[in-house]
Amino acid sequence: MPIHDWARLPSGLFHDFHQTWTVQIKALLNTGILPKGLTALVEQKPKEWKQWQPDVLAVEKRRGSSLDTDGGLLILDPPSTQMVFRTDEEIYADRANRVIIKHHMGKTVAIIELVSPGNKSSRSKIEDFVEKVVEFIQNGVHVLVVDLFPPTSRDPEGIHKLIWNEIKEDSFSFPLGHNLILAAYEAGREKVAYVEPVAVGDKLPPMPLFLAVGKHVMLPLELSYQMAWATCTEEFRTIIETGVLPEEYDEDSEE
Repeated sequence: MPIHDWARLPSGLFHDFHQTWTVQIKALLNTGILPKGLTALVEQKPKEWKQWQPDVLAVEKRRGSSLDTDGGLLILDPPSTQMVFRTDEEIYADRANRVIIKHHMGKTVAIIELVSPGNKSSRSKIEDFVEKVVEFIQNGVHVLVVDLFPPTSRDPEGIHKLIWNEIKEDSFSFPLGHNLILAAYEAGREKVAYVEPVAVGDKLPPMPLFLAVGKHVMLPLELSYQMAWATCTEEFRTIIETGVLPEEYDEDSEE
């Protein structure tokens, strides 16, 4: 199924699809993709998090200090993406002491962020989004970012460039005709970004979701997108596919 052009539509329509999509991703991860001992949860933000941020999909390790490789579709070989960025020197901030609070049922090891229009609606919001993603990565939480919205004046080279600039400044440019980004971040001492530029009309490629350094599963984004799309009504699909809103549509009701 081709990626739809969500940017031409009211943000409330993507928000509805976004909520369904996260649930479908969770369902796929929990039904054979994740190794034993890991659970995917659709996680609401703590109260101190900004209200504009989308729900994230968190993968939690329930018990034990090392990743259990029993079951699931764990892959040990490095993933293959169009672009790979990595740090080539030790980041000394990683060696600083820090105080961490662990939940009694385990710790979060990975986060999936589906970017919403609100993440790019102002400079402060996009800066907060980037700061939070970088904070996860610097603290050893692996992150997968899915951005199906084109660059804005606040991220002219895409959301990945803003994130990676906070880790290591590398040159980056979109391939011709591809201005949407999928980026998987491996959060070891050496930070590595596996990046796939895509475009409206493309099928979503599977993306690596790191669960530990050197260990990942491949997330079938296309299948989860299709599963979410299958739950949409015919009227909803028509609006998304044509970009034409019915006269009765009330955008004010989204606020």
